[in-house]
Amino acid sequence: MAGSIEWTNVTIVTPSETIENGSLHVQNGKITAIARQPIGGADVTIDGKGKILVPGFIDVHIHGANGHDVMDATEEALHGMASVLPQEGTTSFLATTMTQSNEEISNAVTNVGNYMKNEQAEGQAEVVGIHLEGPFISKDKAGAQPLTHIAPPSIELFDQWNQQSGDHICLVTLAPEVKGAMDFITHVSQKGIVASIGHSDATYDQVTESVEAGARHVTHLYNQMSGMHHREPGVVGAAFLNNKLMVEMIVDHVHARPESVQLAYHHTKADRTILITDAMRAKCLPEGAYDLGGQQVHVKGKEARLSDGTLAGSILTLEEAAAHMKENTNLTIRDLARITSTNAAEQLGIDDRKGKLEEGKDADLVLLDEDYRVVMTICRGILAYDGREETR
Repeated sequence: MAGSIEWTNVTIVTPSETIENGSLHVQNGKITAIARQPIGGADVTIDGKGKILVPGFIDVHIHGANGHDVMDATEEALHGMASVLPQEGTTSFLATTMTQSNEEISNAVTNVGNYMKNEQAEGQAEVVGIHLEGPFISKDKAGAQPLTHIAPPSIELFDQWNQQSGDHICLVTLAPEVKGAMDFITHVSQKGIVASIGHSDATYDQVTESVEAGARHVTHLYNQMSGMHHREPGVVGAAFLNNKLMVEMIVDHVHARPESVQLAYHHTKADRTILITDAMRAKCLPEGAYDLGGQQVHVKGKEARLSDGTLAGSILTLEEAAAHMKENTNLTIRDLARITSTNAAEQLGIDDRKGKLEEGKDADLVLLDEDYRVVMTICRGILAYDGREETR
């Protein structure tokens, strides 16, 4: 599918309103018109049959999929991830690293930078930057991050990696209680990079101090962070109460049970929630043993765990996460657009072209059915996934 496209008979979720039986026109990879009646003149017209059109999903925390991992540090790995993600509605993502040796992280970020330097393939999810998860985290909250490579925050090392990436590191996860973290947070924040609190045993007061230094994000709420106690609210309590923090959640009912998701969403609501997958290479593949940073991960059912039982990322799709949210909260379709796309785009500073159905924005579109299941995905105006045949 190329040229101009017009969607008709669709419910269009824009930032300001929900238009029923509307039309949306796409040309040269951009949204060119949104109207309440047919527009006409397109090369291809798609009857949406009353289904819902939302902005393409943006995953700010994903390590791998379909047998590939960002730490493979190859073009093939990023291409492999980008080609499969539209099946779940994802049209953009942050290539997420993990705690490894300085050399391996250097190779990974350099590879992403080179990949982004070239024109990315049509009809695939777009790599929009890098999420550096570790190595500047707490050894007490390492999770599946290898202990041997955890290191104190280093501005010099970070700047080196960012330069090697072509200044494409957008988000960095670290523990604010570790020595040197506050200066580090100030440094990256002044560069416009999002500092995220994660893999952390910080107190509520330390989180508050980190927010004052510039932190504005929380990495996978509940997992590998200090929990909430009535005398020490910890990272979780701060995430609930501090309105300056955007909060990631892995809604697979493994990393947090439904009631915990409901509790968090009661506080963060659609304004401060970002759905992520934290997926590793086993996503889209059968059960079995897989590698994650040199560690063997066993995938069974909906779970990915190290040999000692530690959760090691997920095999979740954003489509599944959205469906779980619909089942367990009072999520509206406008809320869904925010927590799967708009909030991420705004947090990363790419909302001038992503995350919203507006004229002039990239034509990253997802057609959903009434259960919020993905029917079709368009990446920058090109058909990337068509599930209509599967649903007939």
